[in-house]
Amino acid sequence: MELVRLPVWSPSTYISLSLGTMPSVYPTMTLTSLLHAALVFLVSVPAANSASAAVVDLGYAQYEGVVDTKLNITAFRGIRYAAPPTGSLRFQAPSPPSKLAGIQQAFADPPQCHQGVFGASPTNSLTARDVEQTEDCLFLSVYSPALNSTVPLPTIVWIHGGGYVLGSASQYNGAELVQESNNQVVVVVIQYRLGLFGFLAGQQMKDNGTLNAGLLDQEFALRWVNKNIHKFGGDPNKVTIWGESAGAGSVLQHVVAHNGTTTPRLFRAAIASSTFLPSQYRYNDRIPQALFNEVAAEAGCDGAEPLDCLRKVDCTILGDINVKITLAGFQGTFSFGPVIDGSFITHGPTDTLLQGKLNTDILLSVTNTNEGPLFVNQSAEYDVAEYVRNLFPLFGVEESKAVAAVYEPLGAPLDQVNAIMGDAILMCPTYTLLDAFSGKSYKAEYAIPPALHAQDIINYYPSFTGAPVFNATLIYNNTAFINAFTQIFLSFAVNLDPNDKLRASITPAWRKWSRAEEMEMVFNKTKLGAPHVAPSYTSSALLKRCEFWKSVRHLTGH
Repeated sequence: MELVRLPVWSPSTYISLSLGTMPSVYPTMTLTSLLHAALVFLVSVPAANSASAAVVDLGYAQYEGVVDTKLNITAFRGIRYAAPPTGSLRFQAPSPPSKLAGIQQAFADPPQCHQGVFGASPTNSLTARDVEQTEDCLFLSVYSPALNSTVPLPTIVWIHGGGYVLGSASQYNGAELVQESNNQVVVVVIQYRLGLFGFLAGQQMKDNGTLNAGLLDQEFALRWVNKNIHKFGGDPNKVTIWGESAGAGSVLQHVVAHNGTTTPRLFRAAIASSTFLPSQYRYNDRIPQALFNEVAAEAGCDGAEPLDCLRKVDCTILGDINVKITLAGFQGTFSFGPVIDGSFITHGPTDTLLQGKLNTDILLSVTNTNEGPLFVNQSAEYDVAEYVRNLFPLFGVEESKAVAAVYEPLGAPLDQVNAIMGDAILMCPTYTLLDAFSGKSYKAEYAIPPALHAQDIINYYPSFTGAPVFNATLIYNNTAFINAFTQIFLSFAVNLDPNDKLRASITPAWRKWSRAEEMEMVFNKTKLGAPHVAPSYTSSALLKRCEFWKSVRHLTGH
């Protein structure tokens, strides 16, 4: 049987997907954005067969959701889980929301947090969207099929991706996961502060603010779930956190948070789809401090009390600065992200993983075959060693030449750069995470060509519109395949084992991933178009390259 298999990205094969033509910041209205606006409208307005008749009392507020009587799913869109992080609360840890009188309608998607952009590369695939941006954005949405059930259901908490500078709850309709589970899960989709609003670091932030505020928002939302999800029919003892890209990177951060001693445990299982781990420096290292200084200077706050000044700057001005700085970043990077803060994240994530200090016991992890190309300008020419020094500023000439030597066998410079970006930032962090759960994890690969980063999302979130480059030609519209792929996540969330299926699928028996048996499930299709799902050994060459990256983590910030 001949499979459609692409171990190395080939830009010439998919020239119609040339990323160099993608808009870089705020495009004019295109067919994609018009379709997105229509989708946002459709998922925000109650359907004709729905009735607004469900109210949940959270103590600080009562929220009314929309009941879809046909699907038997109640949606609460836009529940406030923390106080507005504005004014004196800007750059502070999240705090409980104030009490609200009356019944609050949770009928529409919440406004999104201030958005940044990709670095200066023309390969921007996540673009600005027609949803209001605001600093007051700490909301979540709950989708429940069991509001009045006496048997609480396993709960999935979805953490969106977007490089820690992009993304929102409105991109993900949690009702789709509920449907795919045969109404056997409750789904929570959370928002968190992004860009400089959530991840500004530096000594001043340590002294007078809060580091990793975006991660603390996520943990605050998880504690909200632990306290309140039973009111929506969910089981607080059966929570699975699941994220994609920076959302999966966030999952990694919560796995190692507090040096693996988070109390109480906030989730029993973790799912990481394309674990994104950019350089994670100490909060006052040169690069985080330089970013703080640049923000302060741009805002006119480079005097004696810069943070006090920044708290008084209009959020629109900070939003513009956020876009300016992220746009000026190196191609395919995002400028802002988590740092080692000494309390929530005590050490480099890789070191904590290697020590086995974990906040959960079981993991499902998924990668796409070609994670790197989406973040690399496919029309540029590259000096590989120079690219490495731009991607990882701590590398010197000799260290970058060593990287180039490792990747030289992979072909042309563009092929090498694609692999370096994919391996260092996404693939190898995934296998480091798997190593920490050796014998207690499952690994899958999404290999439908071209198998780009985030291409898998549309299988389990059919209305996902966050990456316009993923047009209809990239959708493998095969019912048996889509069912098999989506069921691995949902069966894992319910039963902690993708072999214990919620519904029958073509996925064969699946062994756990371990260093003793490096086996993963590959989801692909044959050249004749038939679905092909089968176990396969992990590439030994890839694992060897990952060992190299692990050995230089002091330079990558991992």
